[in-house]
Amino acid sequence: MKKVLLWSLPVLLTLWPAFATAQATGAQRSQERISREVRHELVMLPQLTIFDNLAYQVNGDNVILLGQVRTAVLKDAAEKAVKGIEGVDTVTNKIEVLPPSPGDDRIRRQVARAIFSDDRLFRYSMGAVPPIHIIVDGGHVALEGVVDSQAHKDVAGIHANGVPGVFPVQNNLRVQGASEK
Repeated sequence: MKKVLLWSLPVLLTLWPAFATAQATGAQRSQERISREVRHELVMLPQLTIFDNLAYQVNGDNVILLGQVRTAVLKDAAEKAVKGIEGVDTVTNKIEVLPPSPGDDRIRRQVARAIFSDDRLFRYSMGAVPPIHIIVDGGHVALEGVVDSQAHKDVAGIHANGVPGVFPVQNNLRVQGASEK
């Protein structure tokens, strides 16, 4: 018996890196699957509009929900949808519910009109969940989402900044395909 264990130990030590890599790859695949499913569940929420921003982080079996929404109903619906995903054990809901404000509602509509009335940006208004989201909190505007070019990002920012009553715009739009730095 001791001979087998002695012979097995070098074999195990030789195989251990491959085993550890296979485990890491399996865990990575699981995390990628959870991430895809979280994204799918969030974009399928019927309450989600261009005036809400949902983001998330997946850390093993824990999902952290982030962003800003206009209603507590959407915050709760996002958490409930994510809790139902196989492999998710805990959900930490850090979504901020924006305070109701008629002034912010006016700014939301005006910024959307200013951005999407530009022929270059109109296509970003299409789809069930358009790729540009306009977040307004106390007159402060943040643009979130993804566009195809730096020019589109810049034009969207210029249009948003041109709306009366808007404080300087935080343009967080990302250019699709641009390398992350």
